[in-house]
Amino acid sequence: MKIHRLFSVPNLARTLSLASVFTFAGMPQVYAATDIQVWHSLNEHNAGVFEKLVKQFNRDQDDVKVTVKAFDTNNAIESALAESAKSKKTPNLVQLDNNRNPDAIAQRHYIQPLYSLLAKYPIKDAKWFVSPDAGFMRDGKGRMLALPYMVEVPVMFYNVSAFKKAGIVPAQPQRSWPGLQDQLVNLANKATRNCPLVTDEPVSINLENLAAVNNQRYVAVETVAVHSNSKGKKAKVKTKVEPAFIFDSVYVKHLSLMISWVRSELMLKPDQEGVAVKRFANNECAVLMSDSSHLGAFRDKNVLDFGVSGLPYYPEVTSKPGNPFVDGAGFWTTSGHSAAEDKATAQFLAWLSQTKNAATWYQNTGYLPLTQQAFNSTDASYYKNLGDWRNLVAVYANPQVLTSRSFNVSNYPQIRAMFHQQLDRALNGQEPAVPTLSAASAEADHLMQAK
Repeated sequence: MKIHRLFSVPNLARTLSLASVFTFAGMPQVYAATDIQVWHSLNEHNAGVFEKLVKQFNRDQDDVKVTVKAFDTNNAIESALAESAKSKKTPNLVQLDNNRNPDAIAQRHYIQPLYSLLAKYPIKDAKWFVSPDAGFMRDGKGRMLALPYMVEVPVMFYNVSAFKKAGIVPAQPQRSWPGLQDQLVNLANKATRNCPLVTDEPVSINLENLAAVNNQRYVAVETVAVHSNSKGKKAKVKTKVEPAFIFDSVYVKHLSLMISWVRSELMLKPDQEGVAVKRFANNECAVLMSDSSHLGAFRDKNVLDFGVSGLPYYPEVTSKPGNPFVDGAGFWTTSGHSAAEDKATAQFLAWLSQTKNAATWYQNTGYLPLTQQAFNSTDASYYKNLGDWRNLVAVYANPQVLTSRSFNVSNYPQIRAMFHQQLDRALNGQEPAVPTLSAASAEADHLMQAK
């Protein structure tokens, strides 16, 4: 092959070298974006809100690219997370449910507590909304273990049209359990015979927050004796403090009332498969007791005229209702990633915390605000047709009393599942209130001790 002298090998190399200098001298250098992965198990509506925010973040800047992976349930996330940890390919951010023992999650070898990440890459100017003493996703020192992004509270949704049809004025539920019962009878006779009331959260409504809303302790504290025997020495007796579930007469009275409501068809048998929420959204039910995180989806239903109220209480137990426990999930950061990925993760969290983005999340989901700025920037018109929603939210920015602070119990997910089984038996008419609650308390003590 004949090579022209102008493009001989040495000259060609010099030509390419000079070309590269002239080419890049006048052009900005292109850097590859840092990729981070986020896993979540949000419901369909809230997933849409979140993924729209992610797309906006990816458009707003070129340094970080966020990829989202959705799961059906938190259990599915936990299984996938355990497998990814074995291969050291964990996502950068993962949604994990509140297990009432966040320190145990923080101690997993692949988890990086959020306060550790934020020590390197602070989120400036953000004033977190939920009071630290509520204990949500924080350790014993008050340090933030995860971003409290999916914080919800149990509420009473009510169908305004059904209350009007029944002639109830004002068209809203009473806050006392006896008063609500009278209204449900009226609703059953005149408006919603097939579904006066329904819930998909029987443990939250009838056990956990029965205590909190009535300003009672849900988890009692007991002092127990511990005997230690050493060879050749006299046995020593020490004491230690342990949590305990003591379901007193208030619980017995309430569960007996709920059993009677199911028997008389004032309340449908509890459901955890989403049917209760769908029935309320379709105007079939007058009252739904469930998590506030459904609020955004309900607002998108133009045919649904609804309001939001607090859970009922017993006036003979407390003169003023207390605040339910905050619950939900948070975004946990994982360890083992490069410094560039950690910085990119913090950049994404800081963007979610910006007032506009945090307000969009709050206003379109029903989760509590991430920041005080997001709450303050929300116009009064947003709350116009939402009943008492603003007041129910506002109280969580204030210091919480002891009975509304998050409780810390080992193996609580297993305990909660057991409580649900026990309540299901009672509400199906298979067991009276007293033996149901006694069995639940005894089994909870056993599960708390399990390793």
